[in-house]
Amino acid sequence: MPLQDMAASDKKAITETLLAYGEALNNSSTKDAVALYAPDGVFMAQNAPTSIGTPALTEAYNFVFKAITLSVKFTVHEVVPFNNEWAFARTSSAGTQKINATGETSNEANQELFVMQKNGAEWKIARYCFSTTNPPK
Repeated sequence: MPLQDMAASDKKAITETLLAYGEALNNSSTKDAVALYAPDGVFMAQNAPTSIGTPALTEAYNFVFKAITLSVKFTVHEVVPFNNEWAFARTSSAGTQKINATGETSNEANQELFVMQKNGAEWKIARYCFSTTNPPK
């Protein structure tokens, strides 16, 4: 399949995967978040160690969802294919986070970079990192 055809046919599928990821975060669903990753997927969270592979991803998301509850909206800014099996996507998210231990709520805003990999017929998150766009406190 020519690259330009792949970009046209798979951009929607990649965007749907990214929006499903946002839903998983808002639902505090480790199961749903991890299911969107490739088996050797990598999660690079700000101020945290890198998590590689399904067991480490599960542990990382369990930790995140125990600590905070998110209510965010993802915006997909671009999806760019490398070839028929790899693409990257740039997104941003904004909303609120609640610290579960205290109930304190604050604004949440990030910029994100995803490397996506076609795994069979599905686009999966192969690599993901983010950084806050909130001003320092």
